[in-house]
Amino acid sequence: MLHIQSVFSGFTVDDLDVAEKFYTEKLGITVERLKMGNGEDMGLELQMPEGMRVFVYAKNDHQPASYTVLNFQVSDIDTAVAQLNEAGITLKTYEGMHQDEKGIARGLDYDMGPSIAWFKDPAGNTLAVLQEK
Repeated sequence: MLHIQSVFSGFTVDDLDVAEKFYTEKLGITVERLKMGNGEDMGLELQMPEGMRVFVYAKNDHQPASYTVLNFQVSDIDTAVAQLNEAGITLKTYEGMHQDEKGIARGLDYDMGPSIAWFKDPAGNTLAVLQEK
């Protein structure tokens, strides 16, 4: 059996500088740039609530994930979507997801899971804000 001390996830981007600017300036996340022993960039550590961490690293042949890589749980999805819009972030709409004019799939209204809205980071990775209650 593994004796796990902590857990973190990671995903790739095509440009660390662009990613750092997006995650700090657009989403307000604290980001630490991680360096290797020789001083070269290793990646970014996104510092999330409750001590959670996400590792973001550059990959020359980066391909955006075909799934949502990060879900940000929020207490009020309408406020979160308004804040994303104010930051210049456009929500994505998907066929069959029954999103409203704001781009929110309102699962809570129909007892069909959380209410959720999707958007992309500059590297094309899909992110989401969601409200469970």
